[in-house]
Amino acid sequence: MAKGTKYSSGKQGSKPPARKSAKSAKVKNYTAKPPAPSVVKEGVIAYLSEKRTAAINYQPINIPVILSGAANKPESQMTPLEKMDIARMGISKKDLENLKEKTRLDYDKLAIALAVTRATLINKKGDEKFNTSLSERIIDLANLYSYGYEVFEDENRFNQWMFRPNSALGGQAPYDLIDNQFGREEVRDIIGRIAYGVYS
Repeated sequence: MAKGTKYSSGKQGSKPPARKSAKSAKVKNYTAKPPAPSVVKEGVIAYLSEKRTAAINYQPINIPVILSGAANKPESQMTPLEKMDIARMGISKKDLENLKEKTRLDYDKLAIALAVTRATLINKKGDEKFNTSLSERIIDLANLYSYGYEVFEDENRFNQWMFRPNSALGGQAPYDLIDNQFGREEVRDIIGRIAYGVYS
């Protein structure tokens, strides 16, 4: 190249930058990087710890099967289809007796809760079954009590709670509302709130 030619340095007469050989161009110097530390937020650690603790400390609750002649698991854990099938087959007088014994409701109180006459409940014998409509209400009542036993973990305590005036119900006792579907839903909702730690 002629003298005086300008290169990228801007200086005359300086040598052009040396070219890398083909071999040196192919060889790259990689610096091994340590793997990035996995970042776990404190909240996640706390959550996982709680899950582990819950798994270790879990004690299965023994929930009674109230309608033991018709059902093979607690009513609160049955699917709607299972309840429907049992209602169609009919609830027997024996199962009503089981409900009466567990809930400590006499025939007068059961008749009010199920919106029927006392005679309707008494006149059936042994394995005789109630019609589908009444069987549905018996299952729904058993389901409500089963859910209460599951949440309270004490049958007697729940049975007593059902007759105590409740501020969430405007001073009425839960039992006062269970003679119809809407009242039972309201009571079930309050039991659910208790399950989540909301006092009622």
